[in-house]
Amino acid sequence: MSGHSFTLTDQHGDIVSSDDFAGRHVIVFFYPKAMTPGCTGEACDFRDRYDQFAAAGYAVVGISPDPPDANAQFAAVNGLKFPLLSDPDHEVATRYGAWGTKKNYGREYEGLIRSSFVLAPDGTIEHEWRNVRAAGHVGRVARALGLPEE
Repeated sequence: MSGHSFTLTDQHGDIVSSDDFAGRHVIVFFYPKAMTPGCTGEACDFRDRYDQFAAAGYAVVGISPDPPDANAQFAAVNGLKFPLLSDPDHEVATRYGAWGTKKNYGREYEGLIRSSFVLAPDGTIEHEWRNVRAAGHVGRVARALGLPEE
């Protein structure tokens, strides 16, 4: 498996692979935990711009350590239209560099580092944002992709 490929279970229990998006641009965003304020804000920002991203040829995929049922609830409560993939062993996040040491209130621990990537149609990374703040992040992604302000 290449460094940027993935095969994970989505919120519906279906297997989703990076191969499913072959020949397309894909925005992959890693979020720490469904139903938390930052993750909800970020996912809803992707939801609100989903049609704009899709019209420009970009698929959107969220990945977290959450199990499929938690992602299903997250998608249902927030009307999310894109796949939310479960990476419970953080194997994909580790390969992307989105799993590592975090600091919170002076304490260090291992966890998911909020990060986003744009994959080119050949699967290589075109853009990356690491250790981002949720607020305003989706707008920065859109601007980097040359999409108009909403």
